[in-house]
Amino acid sequence: MSTSLATEPLLELRGVNKSFGSVHVLHDVDFRVHAGQVTSLIGDNGAGKSTLVKSIAGIHPIDSGEIRFEGEDVAIRGPRDAAELGIEFVYQDLSLCENLDVVQNMFLGRERLRRGLLDKSSMEQAARDTLATLGVRTVKSVRQPIRSLSGGQRQTVAIARAVLWNSRIVVLDEPTAALGVAQTEQVLALVRRLADQGLGVVLVSHNMNDVMSVSDRVSAMYLGRMAADIEVTASTTKEQLVGLITSGQRAGNPTTDTHGDDT
Repeated sequence: MSTSLATEPLLELRGVNKSFGSVHVLHDVDFRVHAGQVTSLIGDNGAGKSTLVKSIAGIHPIDSGEIRFEGEDVAIRGPRDAAELGIEFVYQDLSLCENLDVVQNMFLGRERLRRGLLDKSSMEQAARDTLATLGVRTVKSVRQPIRSLSGGQRQTVAIARAVLWNSRIVVLDEPTAALGVAQTEQVLALVRRLADQGLGVVLVSHNMNDVMSVSDRVSAMYLGRMAADIEVTASTTKEQLVGLITSGQRAGNPTTDTHGDDT
């Protein structure tokens, strides 16, 4: 786990509210992401996690509150704004084209051109370099079609695509869902390497084993509010995290500090 952090969050949301018609989904939500850390976002279905992530992505622009990036106020009105800040997203469906190979998927929609033609050699080398930098050894060839890859390998390609674009923050939505034990370990090791290389990583997960194994911090949502933002330490237990998900309070602790009680 990361032990040294800049005091200023890379991304910070302050008092964010979001409603859909008469339904108030996010209530004065505070959320922070630090460079070099894995921050897990947890909560039961309907807690507001997806809305929060989509607000960061600009899919659901916020109604009120502040979004700050590297200490400066920013407006994220759409996905392009998030991408320009260096915030990339890997959703559960991965958005990979099975009939295309690894390189083609990693550069899909952002192809490199040279003299009006696809610069295939440059893209292939960049794909290899990115996978190598991330320590990926499970993908044997960047010219393999996606349809031939396992679930874990596909997840790896989706994550590599996210970091290819000089991203500062990578948001991963349930990256180990439907993966076997060995593939889950590979993906979690990759998640940890992203943070160790200085990126801010947001892990959205229902799997408390995954959360405990890679997280530096946990932000727990309950009924549209941020119930707690805690540092993961040797004394943190799965039971405490489950308590936050089910009741908004840590098991054995009747009070919950939403401003980092374990820092």
